[in-house]
Amino acid sequence: MNVELLLKELQFKMLRSSGAGGQHVNKTSSKVELFFDIENSSGLNSNEKEFALSNLASRLTKDGGLVLKCSETRSQHKNKELVINRFLNILQEALKVEKPRKRTKPSKSSKMKRLKRKKMNSDKKKLRKDPLK
Repeated sequence: MNVELLLKELQFKMLRSSGAGGQHVNKTSSKVELFFDIENSSGLNSNEKEFALSNLASRLTKDGGLVLKCSETRSQHKNKELVINRFLNILQEALKVEKPRKRTKPSKSSKMKRLKRKKMNSDKKKLRKDPLK
């Protein structure tokens, strides 16, 4: 993953944001939308593209692009920084390769503890029963 190339491929769109700010909100475009086309990216190799497309499938548009929005602050520059950081974090998480889980068996002592707990619970419940029945 080449971060410099990825940052050059990002497309931004500035929009008017809702929320606090009074009249200032009506005249400034502080909301930032980030667009990234995974399939046509030169910052990712073919394996990374496959990983990203499969792991981010629920977040992608029909064209295979990733869209992120940020309008947390009143500043366009801060929103742009936030959305870029969010994009890089999402991409890093998508490209992580999880190591396979090794199957293990429960130890002999853990089996014995479990059976002992079951027996104690059973005895406790037997004592609650009516002795005449």
